[in-house]
Amino acid sequence: MDETAKRFRTLFISDIHLGSKAAKADYLIDFLRYHEADQIILVGDIIDGWRLRRSWNWPQDCNDVVQKLLRQARKGTRIIYIPGNHDEFLRDFPGTHFGGIEVALETVHEGADGKRYLVLHGDEFDIIVRHARILAHLGDWAYDLAIFVNRALNSVRRRFGLPYWSFSAWAKLQVKQAVNFIGEFQRVVVEEARKRDVEGVICGHIHHATIEDFDGVRYINTGDWVESCTAVGEDFDGKMHLLRWDHHVGLAPRKAVAGEVPESETVKSIPAKAA
Repeated sequence: MDETAKRFRTLFISDIHLGSKAAKADYLIDFLRYHEADQIILVGDIIDGWRLRRSWNWPQDCNDVVQKLLRQARKGTRIIYIPGNHDEFLRDFPGTHFGGIEVALETVHEGADGKRYLVLHGDEFDIIVRHARILAHLGDWAYDLAIFVNRALNSVRRRFGLPYWSFSAWAKLQVKQAVNFIGEFQRVVVEEARKRDVEGVICGHIHHATIEDFDGVRYINTGDWVESCTAVGEDFDGKMHLLRWDHHVGLAPRKAVAGEVPESETVKSIPAKAA
């Protein structure tokens, strides 16, 4: 174990989209150097099968992420892989172990404080993904375009020494329909957790990282590694933290000073919204 790494009981990571040109695999590798856990739960869309089918793109940093996770598994970290809609080909292999990584359709995670969380990707509650596949793929192409604009814009910003800014995330939150979709998605996922008689739900899918309380049910979304570079960490007392790896705000990942632990931003729970 790296002596400078912060250790968690559990790390939850989703929506890496390995195989997509937008995936920030190098930032994730950097994050994993400074954050270790007894257990890592991969909450879907780790591999972007949709994009790989359209155009093969698998640079070395994608291999590096896979090798990093396999090494963690060999060292004793329990790793559970819950497939999402972009890596749905793995849903045919529940219970299978690949190099020590266990595939599961979903799981119930019991926190150190005894609270139980339903953990799933979340596309099951996206009506477009479930019932309008063509629209889902069209939306995926539009998202690719937004990410392309994002890269071009930040290339210019870097030349002027300005920090990273996510155009795609900003645009998404400016569209009323997108905001309404996020709210409706949260509502139905929380309702599912309530039906399952658990205290919370942990998911990904919509690339909107947050920790919120809805009438006694904790809703946690891990975010993504395309725009926000976020994950969720559970302390050994059961407290959940939203971790934002902010090395990407500069021109390049910053080299750590000897003895320094790069700090992830811990985002506090947002007050519960009215039902």
